[in-house]
Amino acid sequence: MRGKANATLLAIALVLQLAITTAAIARLPAQEPLPTITLRIGSTSVEAEVADEIDERTIGLMGRENLAEGKGMLFVFREPQAMGFWMKNTLIPLSIAYINAAGVIREIHDMQPHDETPARSAFRDLLYALEVPQGWFQKNKILPGDRITGLPSPETAQPD
Repeated sequence: MRGKANATLLAIALVLQLAITTAAIARLPAQEPLPTITLRIGSTSVEAEVADEIDERTIGLMGRENLAEGKGMLFVFREPQAMGFWMKNTLIPLSIAYINAAGVIREIHDMQPHDETPARSAFRDLLYALEVPQGWFQKNKILPGDRITGLPSPETAQPD
């Protein structure tokens, strides 16, 4: 009986070790910080890394262990489109604003770490998405309809 219990414990330990190892391998390393710009929303500013290349947009904030208040990542697209961002391999809770060509925030969504359900936009005229620490928009009283200034030209974005 004791031998069977030991074998069971060993099997459980091996399965747990395999799960931990697999999770560590599956986790992508964070991309190096990207060049930043300062965006203004009313009297509030945010320093945003600019993800305007396909690989940069694909990786985004995956693997980052923190994102300071007042910091974010701006995703720039060349053509207006509907958007849907997910949180695969993303370790921190985020809020995302979907923004049109005029710099108007059309929608804001909160997203949870590791949630692979896309936060889909209701609008199809979007060129930008801005991710910030979850709750940042609310804390700064930023709402859909507010305008962001300092956005780069969508012409800088690599086509999809």
